[in-house]
Amino acid sequence: MNQLDSARLIYVMGPSGAGKDALLAFARERVGASVMFAHRYITRASGDGENHIALTHDEFASRVEHGLFAMHWESLGLRYGVGIELDAWLARGVPVVVNGSRQHAHVALARYPDARFVHIDAAPAVLAARLARRGREDARQIEARLARKPSLEVPAGARIVRIDNSGLLADAGSRFLGVVEEAAQRPRV
Repeated sequence: MNQLDSARLIYVMGPSGAGKDALLAFARERVGASVMFAHRYITRASGDGENHIALTHDEFASRVEHGLFAMHWESLGLRYGVGIELDAWLARGVPVVVNGSRQHAHVALARYPDARFVHIDAAPAVLAARLARRGREDARQIEARLARKPSLEVPAGARIVRIDNSGLLADAGSRFLGVVEEAAQRPRV
């Protein structure tokens, strides 16, 4: 297999409610098949427009045991993974967008040293309203989630783009689309 072209990886991260899934869908509709949008495997039922495959904890553990994830992590009692197809796509020079985790960005950087990191955020009031609309948590849980919002510690050496998604989706979406298109236009290694 060819060497992985990690400069073609776009690792998206940000707090719950920042609108990552909306931005991913915005870009996906506009770039066509020239870019792969990796789905995640999550130990939670699918829904809310999120591109993921629901797994039981046993199914997830089996995939970890068999080495079927390029990356995997745990957050708030759920397990998340991105399949090894990510490496096959990068080895073939295909740009790939991954919905990742801020707390595990250092792991992604170690594995994909030339990746582009995109941090999506929004104003606290916007985050709270979006989390309330999502309906997974009550008001007290949302308040607690926003209070513990970790600061973003960018790993040393990471190339990062910050996008505020507090306003119109088209504004943040256009900025994100520019990052995706840049990766797609990059000459192959």
